[in-house]
Amino acid sequence: MTTTDLVRPTAVTQPTVAQSLHARPLAAQSLAGRLGDVLAGSRHPDELAAAEPVDRRDRYETLIAVYALHTAPLEELGDTARWQHHPAVAAVKQRLEAQWLAELDAIPLPADLPADPVSAMRAIAARNRLPRTYRWLAKQASMDELVAFLSLEGGPDGGFDDLVAACQIGLAGPAKLELATNYWDEMGDGDGDAVHTVLHQRMAAALGVTAMPLDLQPEEALARTAFGGLLATNRWLQPEMIGALGLIELQAGPRCRLVLQAFDRLGAPAEAYPFYEVHAEVDPRHGKDWLDNAVTPIAAERPEWAQRMVRGAWWRDAVNADFFAAASPPSARRSAA
Repeated sequence: MTTTDLVRPTAVTQPTVAQSLHARPLAAQSLAGRLGDVLAGSRHPDELAAAEPVDRRDRYETLIAVYALHTAPLEELGDTARWQHHPAVAAVKQRLEAQWLAELDAIPLPADLPADPVSAMRAIAARNRLPRTYRWLAKQASMDELVAFLSLEGGPDGGFDDLVAACQIGLAGPAKLELATNYWDEMGDGDGDAVHTVLHQRMAAALGVTAMPLDLQPEEALARTAFGGLLATNRWLQPEMIGALGLIELQAGPRCRLVLQAFDRLGAPAEAYPFYEVHAEVDPRHGKDWLDNAVTPIAAERPEWAQRMVRGAWWRDAVNADFFAAASPPSARRSAA
């Protein structure tokens, strides 16, 4: 399940294409603003040629909008979906992703990671399984602080179903079956009332969790939102995507248990519980099964993918760590480790 690096917009946590482009006043020279004008038909696509973002925030806002063209519901996209593979848009996408991937590649892997990919992913997951912010939620946060953080963090399920669906393409054997099993769990094992997105919507309504506009989100939150799109819209990054999604499964369960502790302490409504109860119960099993039934056979069959899966897990961990450093309130940062 995930903690917000989402492939597609969701009703609670993610912006529509229009919101992605116009959530805050964009400077005329910003790349996101230029792209918005192109999609709206008020600017010629040639004006995107060689255009660079004014800063990293502009880069992530632009990429979120581009990824929405690939993954958002058609009823939200409307006619802008026709721009998905336009050469001008594709050129912007490739240019910005090359910059971002160079930055991700520059983050050194821990020197003490085991050579075995499964052991390495377990080690990465253990390093930041319980961020200080979640311990603060469990023990100290007020209800308002809890709702504010969950509105930004997004819960451990936004868009994970589509991420897993995209990650299955081209796989076969045990790995394909494992991802299909995982996806079917996202679908409530066929029970519409148990679909994880439905449970998330009920939790959000019960607590008053609302969509957080992009202009109120830190840059690091935008990066985490865009990260899923980076992996899901680039077929050549499938090994990294397998590693990143596996790490999400390995870390989500313990974090959800701490959110449930916060619910108990604060007297949260009953409707808020099922979403986090499901993840607290099943995600540890999902993480183990992902390693045993997907990562292990893939590494045996395609050894050249082994370290790439580890690299994807490390990228996810780095993006997540930046998010928690930027998004945690001062009281959470001061809480005991």
